[in-house]
Amino acid sequence: MNQFTNRAALWLNQLAPNAPLMTGLCPSVQVAEADFNGETARFIAVVPDANNHYPRAAQGEVGLLEGWTLAKVVNETIDADADNAVKRPIIAVIDVPSQAYGRREEAFGIHQALAGAAGAYAKARLAGHPVIGLIVGKAMSGAFLAHGYQANRLIAFNDAGVLVHAMGKASAARITLRTVEALEKLAATIPPMAYDVSNYATLGLLSALLDISNPGAPDARDLTLVTDT
Repeated sequence: MNQFTNRAALWLNQLAPNAPLMTGLCPSVQVAEADFNGETARFIAVVPDANNHYPRAAQGEVGLLEGWTLAKVVNETIDADADNAVKRPIIAVIDVPSQAYGRREEAFGIHQALAGAAGAYAKARLAGHPVIGLIVGKAMSGAFLAHGYQANRLIAFNDAGVLVHAMGKASAARITLRTVEALEKLAATIPPMAYDVSNYATLGLLSALLDISNPGAPDARDLTLVTDT
């Protein structure tokens, strides 16, 4: 996908073009600030890092480092704006395939790391920050809960590459003793079990479902549609 490691990295660059990335963070969490409809907004994305200290989080999963880093960034935003009448918008750009599953993650408390991230987003929302979750790719399991699900508004692309679910297809197939093909056929008949975003939209959780011509190579019209929504 061009020089970008996932859709979240691509869209962060589209929404905050030429903005420097925040330093001092783990490489798998990218943060940038840019003008957004006349005010400064903070954009946050989780991206793959092939050299991640925790291999289970190398493909864009939200693991220990990612959870605590998200919590740190969001809490610092809250603290910095505490005395401001107008709070910065926080935009979570979402393309997360899963939480990181591993023995080290469980031993070192991934549940606390993800809860810290989710709690920070909720705290920001309650403090008056407009929190937007922009689903540009996958929004799966605990990764979505930690990064974006606490938003005031969820906006998703109407695209086959956008999937929302509590569990990946292969894992769900094993748990339900089905093949992936059989699982997909069953899920298509039950909206809460379905993976595609059009079924997810019927649950009433999305503020908007956007028809983007090419999420992997957006044009000016696509960008305008997102920024104007």
